Amino acid sequence: MNEMPMKIGDNIRKIRKERGLSLDQVADRTGVSKAMIGQIERDDSNPTVATLWKIANGLKVSFSSLLEAPATDVAIIDYKDVEPVLEDGGKYVVIPIFPFEPTKKWESYRIVMKPGCDYRNDGHPRGVEEYLTVLKGTFSLKIGEASYSLSEGESIRFEADVAHEYLNPSSDDAECHMVIYYGELS
Repeated sequence: MNEMPMKIGDNIRKIRKERGLSLDQVADRTGVSKAMIGQIERDDSNPTVATLWKIANGLKVSFSSLLEAPATDVAIIDYKDVEPVLEDGGKYVVIPIFPFEPTKKWESYRIVMKPGCDYRNDGHPRGVEEYLTVLKGTFSLKIGEASYSLSEGESIRFEADVAHEYLNPSSDDAECHMVIYYGELS
């Protein structure tokens, strides 16, 4: 296993213990089985992006707070040095850039979607907003019932408490920078 799951397991265990929660209580809040939570905490399982979102939403914490060590006062990040989180056989790649900090209430990522990749999110807690800027290629988005198409250089902001979907309809990789703002969450 790489060092990323160790941080994930340690961070989930820390949050659980700080809140005095049992594995059963975390499972009830997240919809992830008690056995899976235990495996993640012990570094016996490498969770998917979807599982991490369920845990983050259920515990009312940011996605990146499950991944990263606490930040320092100054940080220079080269995304090539960051351990990515892969989903859908590596077709959906999440590269955490700046992790969540309670005083700032946001986190940022670089997202790479391979051709034909389709990633869906059931929605975040109320008050969460997503900001996305396309760096390369084309993204098709479905937010609730509305559909949008964004090309390189275009940006979108939306209330992310509804189901939303990202699709790369092209034959080339699509990349974006994403900021998630947790207004009411923290």
